[in-house]
Amino acid sequence: MSTAQQVPDILSPEFAADPYPAYRLMRDAAPLIWHEATQSYIISRYEDVERVFKDKSGEFTTDNYDWQIEPVHGKTILQLSGREHAVRRALVAPAFRGADLQEKFLPVIERNSRELIDTFRNSGSADLVNDYATRFPVNVIADMLGLDKADHARFHHWYTSVIAFLGNLSGDPEVAAAGERTRVEFAEYMLPIIQERRENLGDDLLSTLCAAEVDGVRMSDEDIKAFCSLLLAAGGDTTDKAIASIFANLLLHPDQLAAVRANRDLIPRAFAETLRYTPPVHMIMRQSATEVKLSGGTIPAGVTVTCLIGAANRDESRYRDPDRFDIFRDDLTTTTAFSAAADHLAFALGRHFCVGALLAKAEVEIGVSQLLDAMPDIRLADGFDPVEEGVFTRGPQRLPVRFTPVTAA
Repeated sequence: MSTAQQVPDILSPEFAADPYPAYRLMRDAAPLIWHEATQSYIISRYEDVERVFKDKSGEFTTDNYDWQIEPVHGKTILQLSGREHAVRRALVAPAFRGADLQEKFLPVIERNSRELIDTFRNSGSADLVNDYATRFPVNVIADMLGLDKADHARFHHWYTSVIAFLGNLSGDPEVAAAGERTRVEFAEYMLPIIQERRENLGDDLLSTLCAAEVDGVRMSDEDIKAFCSLLLAAGGDTTDKAIASIFANLLLHPDQLAAVRANRDLIPRAFAETLRYTPPVHMIMRQSATEVKLSGGTIPAGVTVTCLIGAANRDESRYRDPDRFDIFRDDLTTTTAFSAAADHLAFALGRHFCVGALLAKAEVEIGVSQLLDAMPDIRLADGFDPVEEGVFTRGPQRLPVRFTPVTAA
């Protein structure tokens, strides 16, 4: 097993500025690293991360979420296993696929995207992060749940606090305390709404969760609150960064942007390649249930394993020319890219595959298409070069663009 001395530390400014050279070093020379500061084993090769996520032999658990996410969300579906997990997933999953997604929530997505674009449609300039991406998924989720969008600023504050808590690899006590305060504040906000909604069921997702029943099991108020907290954080931050990254990648590759503008059926390809090339979430942790042999050595039972999605998705043993953004590559399967059979790792895999993947796909397809309609000659602001920021989650913090407003016919 290799030590971290050979590569930049994942908590270093050098790593935060550009992790991709470090990822390559890890895959080549240090595929298994013991990281003292996070008390975890770091893995970076595609085959190892895929094995951990698929976990066909029961070698890995999500027991680490007891300390990693429960302090901010409460106990969530991510921590469950076996039949308990299967039943809970069956309670929530139908809302994120099939008829519910198509009939109930596509109009919500379309309306929220259009309303945001209307605020800058005639201005000739926008910051796609601040004016659109950070607001769009949170507004959609609030609308889906039947919550007041006037509380958007609170939702945004909460989810940024949660993401900071999850990415608090250095153990900053102020970040930890802010995350734990968020759990209290969100519970005080949500629990009365849940109780009121149980008495007056409507057509929204929160009502669906209140009424859902599988095998005689229903979700408690605490279950629903925890799921809504998870949905706001996971569905907000990741889709926010995905939309910003798609446009950053396309704007830096004008020929591919032109292709997508001309053929909107290419948007899922652009999304899938963005998830591979610049994934919103760069690392996910699991816990070993048994001693496991991986590339570079053996890890003991009962330890935290940090799976580097950002590294695995650029593994040259899996993808040809992996450091090149190419929506036309033939070694990434778009038809399965938003399912548990995906061959990129951005949504994880196996039984804990992201339940909101199809919602994210719908948001991205609608949002990107509407933005291209409103800004057919979209270009980066003069002199601006998109820069990714973040370690645990990663994406552009600003994306100023210019365009010629489309005049109404």
